[in-house]
Amino acid sequence: MSKTLPVELKPERITAIIDTREQLPLELAPLQVERGTLKTGDYSVKGLEHIIAIERKSATDMLACIGRERERFDAEIQRMLAYDVRAIVIEAGWGYFERGDWQSKITPAQAMASLLGWITYGIPIVMCYDHARAGVFVSRILFTAARRRWREARELIKHAVAEEVA
Repeated sequence: MSKTLPVELKPERITAIIDTREQLPLELAPLQVERGTLKTGDYSVKGLEHIIAIERKSATDMLACIGRERERFDAEIQRMLAYDVRAIVIEAGWGYFERGDWQSKITPAQAMASLLGWITYGIPIVMCYDHARAGVFVSRILFTAARRRWREARELIKHAVAEEVA
């Protein structure tokens, strides 16, 4: 079995899908990358698009989603809840939202309430502080999720082969 299905999955063998609407794609090395249209989120893994949805937001984008684009973003949140692996990766830290150093009608209390509300709804929020770190985190999340699925598939195959032999 090990000749047809490697024992372990290497990151270089994973292909990340970056949504075609993503305007500032993250660097996801060592993963391979393809552009494609995703139903939900900005990042996924080829073959697991129905399981993994990662949404990336700059600090400014996140404020828009909390404010004027709230209805559209709430629909995105609803779609994300159907995915086993889901997260919002934000290119800022909690302190940014607590301080409120922005030109917007949104108060820090409103921003924090929205972010914490989405967490309690079942959407992990990953604060990455900047674009480069967001790429590292998204790459790791995608690889970890794909590797878990890989290991589950190997176990299924191992048991199916064992039953055939028996």
